[in-house]
Amino acid sequence: MTTQSTPTHADAAPVVGHITAGRPGVLGVFAWEVTKLAARARARWTLLVCLAAPVVLVVVLKGQQRPPKDSLFGRYIHESGWALPLLILGFAAQWVLPLLTALVAGDIFANEDQHGTWKTVLTRSASRAQLFWAKTLTAMAFALVVLVVLAASTMLSSVLIVGHQELVGLSGQLVPSATAARLVLASWATAAPPLLAFTALAILLSVRSRSPAVGIAAPVVIGMVMQLVGSLGGIEALRPLLLTTPFEAWHGLLVEHRFYGPLVSGAITSAVWCIVALTLAFTSLHRRDITEG
Repeated sequence: MTTQSTPTHADAAPVVGHITAGRPGVLGVFAWEVTKLAARARARWTLLVCLAAPVVLVVVLKGQQRPPKDSLFGRYIHESGWALPLLILGFAAQWVLPLLTALVAGDIFANEDQHGTWKTVLTRSASRAQLFWAKTLTAMAFALVVLVVLAASTMLSSVLIVGHQELVGLSGQLVPSATAARLVLASWATAAPPLLAFTALAILLSVRSRSPAVGIAAPVVIGMVMQLVGSLGGIEALRPLLLTTPFEAWHGLLVEHRFYGPLVSGAITSAVWCIVALTLAFTSLHRRDITEG
């Protein structure tokens, strides 16, 4: 008669460990990264500024006796509440939006270096690929939330404080209020592709530099340099390649005969920047030696 022995606790432990200690999927790591981000004061303060700053700015601009006539839609800020969101969008695209997204994207990887937690999270919690894409999705989602909050606060405060009168377009045509609302919303939406590309650039700088300061400041500096280069003459062939050019694509929506070429080329430019930056960032993280922490 053959007796079947009962596995001891020591024999069973590896099986139990294999079942219970499996690594979470990307969505599970993403949920954890979102929870970590929500607990950070920097993220909460950024969203609070995006909510409150437009209200203050609209009040200040509304009280100015001399509107900024040298800016797009600046001369109409007292005549229509739809002009103010477009004026603010033109200003924000220069350096505010890259800064707001870099506050998280430029720190989300470098923060692990700063606290020496790479070895822990990569050997116990998730794989490199899972952690990379979870952090990337978190940074991208935060960038879109920043854009939505900033746009909503700007549009709502402008309409409530100034009004929803007809808007004078870039061709001098009168745009009815309902149409102007849709065009202003669409104009802010066109900022999403280059904003995500700047997020990817900040992620690359965060991974490569391992420094939160570089990851946050460098995208802003790069954006300002691109703005300066784009304003120079004789570089028409280079302008479509600059990441700041797609921020101006909304101009084609506000003319009498709308054109969408800049929107298409801007989306392609943003996608190329995004793919290249994320590929380099992923490769750098994949090859990194984490044995020192």
